[in-house]
Amino acid sequence: MASPAPLPPVEAPAGARLALAEHLLACESAVACARAVVEWLARQFGAAVACVGPGDSGTASVCLASEGLTGAQQAVLARAWDAPASSLSSFRTRPGARGLSADALEGAAFPGGLLAVPLGRPGAPAVALLAVELSGPGVPHVPQDVAWVASCAGPLIARLVASDARAPRRPEPDRLLRRVINAVSDPVLLTDAEGGLLFANGRGEALLVAGPDASPGRARAVELNQRLFRETLAQGGATGVHRREVPLVDPVEGMDLLFELVTTPVLAPDGPAVVVSVLRNVTDLGRAAQALGESYRRLRATEREARSERHRLDRVLDSVADPIILSDPAGGMVMMNDPAERLFAPPPLHDGAEPAEPGEATGRRGRGNEALFASFLSNLLGNVHADVSRWKSQLTLNDPATGAPLPMEALASKVLGDQGELTGIVTVFHDRTEVLERARLLERVKEVSSELEARVLSATAELAEQNEKLRRQAIQLEQASAAKSQFLANMSHEFRTPLNAILGYTNMLLQGVSGEMTPPQRRNLTRIDSNGRHLLEVINEILDITRIEAGRMPLHLTDFGLPELLQEVMAEMDPIIARSKLAVETHLEDELPGVWSDRQKVKQIVLNLLSNALKFTHEGGVQVSAEYQVATSTFAISVKDTGIGIDVSNQEKIFEDFQQVDSSPTRAYGGTGLGLSICRRLAAMLGGRVSLQSSPGQGSTFTLHFPRRARRT
Repeated sequence: MASPAPLPPVEAPAGARLALAEHLLACESAVACARAVVEWLARQFGAAVACVGPGDSGTASVCLASEGLTGAQQAVLARAWDAPASSLSSFRTRPGARGLSADALEGAAFPGGLLAVPLGRPGAPAVALLAVELSGPGVPHVPQDVAWVASCAGPLIARLVASDARAPRRPEPDRLLRRVINAVSDPVLLTDAEGGLLFANGRGEALLVAGPDASPGRARAVELNQRLFRETLAQGGATGVHRREVPLVDPVEGMDLLFELVTTPVLAPDGPAVVVSVLRNVTDLGRAAQALGESYRRLRATEREARSERHRLDRVLDSVADPIILSDPAGGMVMMNDPAERLFAPPPLHDGAEPAEPGEATGRRGRGNEALFASFLSNLLGNVHADVSRWKSQLTLNDPATGAPLPMEALASKVLGDQGELTGIVTVFHDRTEVLERARLLERVKEVSSELEARVLSATAELAEQNEKLRRQAIQLEQASAAKSQFLANMSHEFRTPLNAILGYTNMLLQGVSGEMTPPQRRNLTRIDSNGRHLLEVINEILDITRIEAGRMPLHLTDFGLPELLQEVMAEMDPIIARSKLAVETHLEDELPGVWSDRQKVKQIVLNLLSNALKFTHEGGVQVSAEYQVATSTFAISVKDTGIGIDVSNQEKIFEDFQQVDSSPTRAYGGTGLGLSICRRLAAMLGGRVSLQSSPGQGSTFTLHFPRRARRT
């Protein structure tokens, strides 16, 4: 029998009850009647509703109709109705409306609890009406609409259930169909329009259904599969057959699976639209397609690489300046680079470019080169042993363009296959023109080298003769220098004796030994005394330098202290310091150790340095300092002035004999130019040195460095 038409929408409770009553009277089966009841209650209260009762011919209880419940929740209600120990089962023996908590049901599938209302005869409820989240546990308050439905539809549903139970047993196509569907290896699913699962075969349940005792991992995998399935199902249209791919997860193995989803909308006998989905496993097919695509991509990449390698090889061969030819085993040319083409296959001349005769000559020379090359290969292929893989020979080819001879060295190598068979011959030509030219130049160089060697021998003999002359001249110069030094020493001594007498008599006259003198006489004698002393100083410097050069300046080593020595120097220089009107200061370190050296020479060096500082300083002052450097066991006596300073280019010049910064006859400062030279030589005798730091206009600092204990030389 056909199902009754769907309930029309109602606008008032009285009209809604009347419409439901009319619809119930038209129903001929318990399932259709239950469907009308649950839909009417769901619209009135906006809650999920189910009607539970026995199956066909008194079989296990089932959910006759439901609205807003999943297939898993319907199964929980059916099992709880039949389970002897469940709270819902006790409701069958104790009639009356009752509220059930979530803990009283299997799996806690109804977290908000539910309201159970009996339908049928009082005391023997065969059918129950369950409304989710209409009331809490305990004795509930039954809404009037629910009580009216129970009183109106209950007897009708109970009578239809009893009538169905008394009907003769018919074949069970649903059970057979379920077995057939479970035998299908592909997952088969029946869902509502929103993707809610209504039915699944065994393979589908393995992917999309997790029981209450399922592990957490399986539950998460099933939840992920359900979400992916619903999202993919929502992408299809409401009509027609659709095919899509959906990725799922194997809940047992955890592997990624790829299915082809085929969906077909179907109109159920009771009116609502459902969707039949078949999942076909295409994982292996996808992997095979992916592997095939990868192989195809690798093949294309290999082809591109081979073409690129061939092009690169061509470019490499063309970039080589030497001609290269690849021949087959019979000697025929297979490939050649550009330099080889110019020798063996010159390009034809364009029409009208040149007369025919030059073009014919070019081709003739190219063919001649080919004949020589063929003869060369024949020697490699026929006239040598089989184990010879290389053959070298010298050929004289002709330039096809000019006809000039080209001496070449040809090196041919056999190319063998995997089995040792001959697959080709590679020949490389080297131009020997430069080699021959270098050989000719080498011979010329040898000739020139022989000539140069003879000239060098002659020049060496002349040089040896000149060296001998120079040696003799050096000996003569040394003798002359020694004679000069001896002469200067003697003459200085001879000059100093009468000069000392002159200075002595002058001093006596100035002291008034011979009587009083007039002021002009005293002024003239004072000038004589000053010039005489200056001359004596010059003679002493010349005598010192000659004695040092002659090696007749001895060292007198004694113990002395630097403070006393510097005090004597300041006392002797006191008149000059007074005349200069400069500020002269001394700075000594505390507790300077004693010195073992030549006291007179140290004093002479300090006197010369201080005298120069006073001479070349007009403003400011002079500072004399002494310090002991423990790390090197040396003393450093510095004389620092604020004078005119010395340029870097002249700082070495002033230490040479008879040299000054200004050596012109009109120089502003006098002197022989021997003072600093004597200071450096005396410092060297003491085992020390004299250093200088100076810049023009910034003053100068002369420092004597000498060891604490001098050594005799």
